[in-house]
Amino acid sequence: MLIDFTPDSALYPFRSRWFESSAGRVHYVDEGSGPPVVFFHGSPTWSFLYRRVIAGLRESFRCVALDYPGFGLSERPPGYSYAIDELAMVAGELIDHLQLDGFVMVGHDWGGPVGLGACVRRADRVAGIALCNTMFWPRLSVANYAFSVVMDSGPMRRRILHENVLIEKLLLGTSGPTLIAAEADHYRGVQSDADARVGLAEMPGQIRGARPLMARLEADVPRLLGHKRAVAVWGMRDVVFRPKVCLPRVRTAFANIDVITVADAAHFVPEEAPDQIIDAIATRF
Repeated sequence: MLIDFTPDSALYPFRSRWFESSAGRVHYVDEGSGPPVVFFHGSPTWSFLYRRVIAGLRESFRCVALDYPGFGLSERPPGYSYAIDELAMVAGELIDHLQLDGFVMVGHDWGGPVGLGACVRRADRVAGIALCNTMFWPRLSVANYAFSVVMDSGPMRRRILHENVLIEKLLLGTSGPTLIAAEADHYRGVQSDADARVGLAEMPGQIRGARPLMARLEADVPRLLGHKRAVAVWGMRDVVFRPKVCLPRVRTAFANIDVITVADAAHFVPEEAPDQIIDAIATRF
Protein backbone atom coordinates (compact mmCIF):
# COMPACT_ATOMS: atom_id res chain seq x y z
CA MET A 1 0.00 0.00 0.00
CA LEU A 2 1.33 3.42 -1.00
CA ILE A 3 0.10 6.70 0.45
CA ASP A 4 -1.92 9.10 -1.68
CA PHE A 5 -0.55 12.34 -0.29
CA THR A 6 1.49 15.08 -1.94
CA PRO A 7 3.45 17.36 0.40
CA ASP A 8 3.10 21.11 -0.01
CA SER A 9 6.28 22.33 -1.72
CA ALA A 10 6.19 25.48 0.40
CA LEU A 11 6.52 23.40 3.58
CA TYR A 12 8.52 20.45 2.24
CA PRO A 13 10.56 21.91 -0.64
CA PHE A 14 12.33 18.70 -1.56
CA ARG A 15 12.24 16.26 -4.44
CA SER A 16 10.76 12.89 -3.50
CA ARG A 17 12.94 9.89 -4.36
CA TRP A 18 12.28 6.18 -4.10
CA PHE A 19 14.26 3.08 -3.24
CA GLU A 20 13.16 -0.56 -3.63
CA SER A 21 14.21 -2.01 -0.29
CA SER A 22 13.87 -5.61 0.85
CA ALA A 23 10.66 -4.56 2.64
CA GLY A 24 9.12 -2.58 -0.21
CA ARG A 25 9.22 0.88 -1.73
CA VAL A 26 10.85 3.45 0.55
CA HIS A 27 10.56 7.21 0.17
CA TYR A 28 13.50 9.51 0.86
CA VAL A 29 14.90 12.93 0.05
CA ASP A 30 18.49 13.69 -0.94
CA GLU A 31 19.22 17.41 -0.89
CA GLY A 32 22.33 19.55 -1.18
CA SER A 33 25.99 18.65 -1.48
CA GLY A 34 28.92 18.23 0.85
CA PRO A 35 29.52 15.81 3.72
CA PRO A 36 26.51 13.48 3.98
CA VAL A 37 24.11 13.71 6.91
CA VAL A 38 21.45 11.00 7.27
CA PHE A 39 18.31 11.78 9.28
CA PHE A 40 16.33 9.10 11.13
CA HIS A 41 12.86 9.99 12.43
CA GLY A 42 10.89 8.45 15.27
CA SER A 43 7.21 7.68 15.81
CA PRO A 44 4.66 9.00 14.96
CA THR A 45 6.66 11.28 12.65
CA TRP A 46 8.31 11.00 9.22
CA SER A 47 11.02 12.86 7.31
CA PHE A 48 8.80 15.97 7.41
CA LEU A 49 10.03 16.32 11.01
CA TYR A 50 13.44 17.46 9.71
CA ARG A 51 12.23 19.85 7.00
CA ARG A 52 13.65 23.00 8.64
CA VAL A 53 16.90 21.33 9.62
CA ILE A 54 17.45 20.05 6.06
CA ALA A 55 16.61 23.47 4.59
CA GLY A 56 19.17 25.04 6.92
CA LEU A 57 21.97 22.58 6.16
CA ARG A 58 21.67 21.70 2.49
CA GLU A 59 23.90 24.57 1.35
CA SER A 60 26.83 22.91 3.12
CA PHE A 61 25.83 19.26 3.58
CA ARG A 62 24.25 16.47 1.58
CA CYS A 63 21.05 15.78 3.56
CA VAL A 64 19.39 12.37 3.23
CA ALA A 65 16.18 11.61 5.13
CA LEU A 66 14.09 8.48 4.69
CA ASP A 67 10.64 7.36 5.74
CA TYR A 68 10.68 3.86 7.21
CA PRO A 69 8.29 1.24 5.83
CA GLY A 70 4.89 2.06 7.29
CA PHE A 71 5.71 5.75 7.83
CA GLY A 72 5.48 8.92 5.78
CA LEU A 73 5.19 8.31 2.06
CA SER A 74 6.80 4.85 2.14
CA GLU A 75 4.95 1.64 1.38
CA ARG A 76 2.91 -0.19 4.03
CA PRO A 77 4.14 -3.74 3.32
CA PRO A 78 1.55 -6.45 4.04
CA GLY A 79 2.58 -8.66 6.94
CA TYR A 80 5.62 -6.53 7.81
CA SER A 81 6.81 -6.85 11.43
CA TYR A 82 7.85 -3.22 12.03
CA ALA A 83 10.48 -4.50 14.47
CA ILE A 84 13.12 -1.84 15.14
CA ASP A 85 15.95 -4.06 13.94
CA GLU A 86 14.02 -4.62 10.69
CA LEU A 87 13.67 -0.86 10.22
CA ALA A 88 17.40 -0.51 10.89
CA MET A 89 18.11 -3.10 8.22
CA VAL A 90 16.09 -1.14 5.64
CA ALA A 91 17.84 2.09 6.65
CA GLY A 92 21.18 0.36 6.16
CA GLU A 93 20.12 -0.83 2.74
CA LEU A 94 19.49 2.77 1.69
CA ILE A 95 22.88 3.88 3.05
CA ASP A 96 24.52 1.12 0.99
CA HIS A 97 22.42 1.91 -2.09
CA LEU A 98 23.53 5.55 -1.98
CA GLN A 99 27.13 4.45 -1.23
CA LEU A 100 27.37 6.93 1.62
CA ASP A 101 30.76 7.20 3.29
CA GLY A 102 31.96 9.56 5.99
CA PHE A 103 28.37 10.31 6.98
CA VAL A 104 26.85 11.79 10.11
CA MET A 105 23.72 10.12 11.50
CA VAL A 106 21.02 12.18 13.18
CA GLY A 107 18.48 10.29 15.28
CA HIS A 108 15.40 11.41 17.24
CA ASP A 109 13.15 9.13 19.31
CA TRP A 110 13.09 5.69 17.61
CA GLY A 111 15.45 7.21 15.04
CA GLY A 112 18.24 6.77 17.59
CA PRO A 113 18.16 2.95 17.72
CA VAL A 114 17.17 2.68 14.04
CA GLY A 115 20.07 4.85 12.94
CA LEU A 116 22.55 3.41 15.41
CA GLY A 117 21.45 -0.10 14.47
CA ALA A 118 22.41 0.69 10.88
CA CYS A 119 25.61 2.48 11.92
CA VAL A 120 27.17 -0.20 14.13
CA ARG A 121 27.21 -2.47 11.07
CA ARG A 122 28.96 0.27 9.08
CA ALA A 123 31.10 1.87 11.78
CA ASP A 124 34.07 2.43 9.48
CA ARG A 125 31.89 4.65 7.27
CA VAL A 126 30.46 6.79 10.09
CA ALA A 127 31.99 10.22 10.67
CA GLY A 128 29.78 11.37 13.52
CA ILE A 129 26.67 10.97 15.62
CA ALA A 130 23.97 13.53 16.50
CA LEU A 131 21.24 12.51 18.92
CA CYS A 132 18.05 14.26 19.97
CA ASN A 133 15.90 12.90 22.82
CA THR A 134 16.37 9.20 22.26
CA MET A 135 17.90 6.13 23.94
CA PHE A 136 19.93 3.05 22.97
CA TRP A 137 19.87 0.86 26.07
CA PRO A 138 17.26 -1.65 27.27
CA ARG A 139 16.50 -0.39 30.77
CA LEU A 140 13.02 1.12 31.01
CA SER A 141 11.46 3.34 33.62
CA VAL A 142 8.25 2.13 35.19
CA ALA A 143 6.37 4.86 33.32
CA ASN A 144 7.80 3.87 29.93
CA TYR A 145 7.08 0.19 30.55
CA ALA A 146 3.52 0.98 31.61
CA PHE A 147 3.02 3.18 28.54
CA SER A 148 4.13 0.30 26.32
CA VAL A 149 1.78 -2.19 27.98
CA VAL A 150 -1.23 0.13 27.89
CA MET A 151 -0.73 1.44 24.35
CA ASP A 152 -0.08 -2.08 23.05
CA SER A 153 -3.35 -3.38 24.52
CA GLY A 154 -6.26 -4.28 22.25
CA PRO A 155 -8.41 -1.25 23.07
CA MET A 156 -5.57 1.25 22.60
CA ARG A 157 -4.35 -0.40 19.40
CA ARG A 158 -7.87 0.06 18.05
CA ARG A 159 -7.79 3.72 19.04
CA ILE A 160 -4.42 4.17 17.31
CA LEU A 161 -5.77 2.53 14.16
CA HIS A 162 -9.22 4.12 14.06
CA GLU A 163 -8.84 7.41 15.97
CA ASN A 164 -5.20 8.19 15.16
CA VAL A 165 -4.51 8.96 18.82
CA LEU A 166 -0.70 8.92 18.52
CA ILE A 167 -0.93 11.78 16.03
CA GLU A 168 -3.87 13.65 17.54
CA LYS A 169 -2.98 13.35 21.23
CA LEU A 170 0.76 12.75 21.43
CA LEU A 171 2.07 14.86 18.54
CA LEU A 172 -0.69 17.41 17.96
CA GLY A 173 -2.09 17.56 21.51
CA THR A 174 -1.52 20.27 24.08
CA SER A 175 1.85 18.84 25.14
CA GLY A 176 3.15 18.63 21.57
CA PRO A 177 4.90 21.27 19.47
CA THR A 178 3.05 24.31 18.16
CA LEU A 179 2.25 23.70 14.49
CA ILE A 180 0.21 25.61 11.96
CA ALA A 181 -2.80 23.79 10.50
CA ALA A 182 -1.01 22.93 7.24
CA GLU A 183 1.91 21.37 9.15
CA ALA A 184 -0.46 19.32 11.29
CA ASP A 185 -2.19 18.12 8.12
CA HIS A 186 1.14 16.79 6.85
CA TYR A 187 1.28 14.46 9.84
CA ARG A 188 -2.37 13.50 9.50
CA GLY A 189 -2.23 13.14 5.72
CA VAL A 190 0.31 10.31 5.67
CA GLN A 191 -1.58 8.40 8.38
CA SER A 192 -5.01 8.91 6.87
CA ASP A 193 -6.76 5.63 7.78
CA ALA A 194 -6.39 2.40 9.74
CA ASP A 195 -4.50 0.64 6.95
CA ALA A 196 -1.92 3.44 6.91
CA ARG A 197 -1.46 3.33 10.70
CA VAL A 198 -0.40 -0.28 11.23
CA GLY A 199 3.23 0.73 11.75
CA LEU A 200 2.17 3.32 14.33
CA ALA A 201 0.18 0.70 16.22
CA GLU A 202 3.24 -1.59 16.41
CA MET A 203 5.60 1.00 17.89
CA PRO A 204 4.42 0.99 21.54
CA GLY A 205 4.96 -2.76 21.75
CA GLN A 206 8.46 -2.31 20.39
CA ILE A 207 9.39 -0.43 23.56
CA ARG A 208 9.49 -3.91 25.11
CA GLY A 209 10.00 -5.97 21.95
CA ALA A 210 13.18 -4.18 20.91
CA ARG A 211 14.99 -4.98 24.18
CA PRO A 212 17.38 -7.53 22.55
CA LEU A 213 18.42 -4.94 19.97
CA MET A 214 18.78 -2.28 22.65
CA ALA A 215 20.96 -4.59 24.73
CA ARG A 216 23.25 -5.08 21.74
CA LEU A 217 23.37 -1.34 21.11
CA GLU A 218 24.22 -0.68 24.75
CA ALA A 219 27.43 -2.66 24.18
CA ASP A 220 28.09 -1.92 20.50
CA VAL A 221 27.60 1.85 20.44
CA PRO A 222 30.41 2.68 22.91
CA ARG A 223 32.64 -0.06 21.47
CA LEU A 224 32.22 0.73 17.78
CA LEU A 225 31.06 4.36 17.69
CA GLY A 226 32.12 5.81 21.04
CA HIS A 227 35.26 7.40 19.61
CA LYS A 228 33.39 9.26 16.86
CA ARG A 229 32.65 12.97 17.11
CA ALA A 230 29.22 13.34 18.65
CA VAL A 231 26.68 15.95 19.65
CA ALA A 232 23.43 15.74 21.60
CA VAL A 233 20.71 18.38 21.34
CA TRP A 234 18.23 17.72 24.13
CA GLY A 235 14.81 19.12 24.92
CA MET A 236 14.89 19.52 28.69
CA ARG A 237 11.10 19.43 29.15
CA ASP A 238 10.80 15.92 27.71
CA VAL A 239 8.89 13.55 30.01
CA VAL A 240 9.65 10.53 27.79
CA PHE A 241 13.45 10.72 27.56
CA ARG A 242 14.13 12.56 30.79
CA PRO A 243 17.40 14.51 30.73
CA LYS A 244 18.54 13.43 34.21
CA VAL A 245 18.25 9.80 33.18
CA CYS A 246 19.33 9.89 29.55
CA LEU A 247 22.06 12.50 29.25
CA PRO A 248 24.49 10.79 31.65
CA ARG A 249 24.13 7.58 29.61
CA VAL A 250 24.75 9.47 26.37
CA ARG A 251 27.78 11.29 27.79
CA THR A 252 29.26 8.01 29.01
CA ALA A 253 28.86 6.29 25.64
CA PHE A 254 30.81 8.91 23.66
CA ALA A 255 34.27 10.10 24.60
CA ASN A 256 34.11 13.18 22.37
CA ILE A 257 30.64 14.67 22.71
CA ASP A 258 29.15 18.15 22.94
CA VAL A 259 25.80 18.47 24.72
CA ILE A 260 23.41 21.32 23.91
CA THR A 261 20.42 21.62 26.21
CA VAL A 262 17.26 23.42 25.08
CA ALA A 263 15.42 24.59 28.16
CA ASP A 264 12.08 25.36 26.54
CA ALA A 265 11.86 22.31 24.22
CA ALA A 266 10.10 19.07 25.07
CA HIS A 267 10.18 15.80 23.13
CA PHE A 268 9.90 16.84 19.47
CA VAL A 269 13.15 18.80 19.35
CA PRO A 270 13.46 19.03 15.52
CA GLU A 271 10.07 20.78 15.48
CA GLU A 272 10.71 22.92 18.54
CA ALA A 273 14.39 23.83 18.16
CA PRO A 274 15.52 23.30 14.54
CA ASP A 275 17.96 26.22 14.65
CA GLN A 276 19.84 24.70 17.59
CA ILE A 277 20.18 21.41 15.68
CA ILE A 278 21.34 23.23 12.55
CA ASP A 279 23.96 25.16 14.53
CA ALA A 280 25.11 22.07 16.42
CA ILE A 281 25.63 20.01 13.28
CA ALA A 282 27.24 22.84 11.33
CA THR A 283 29.61 23.60 14.20
CA ARG A 284 30.47 20.03 15.19
CA PHE A 285 30.87 18.50 11.74
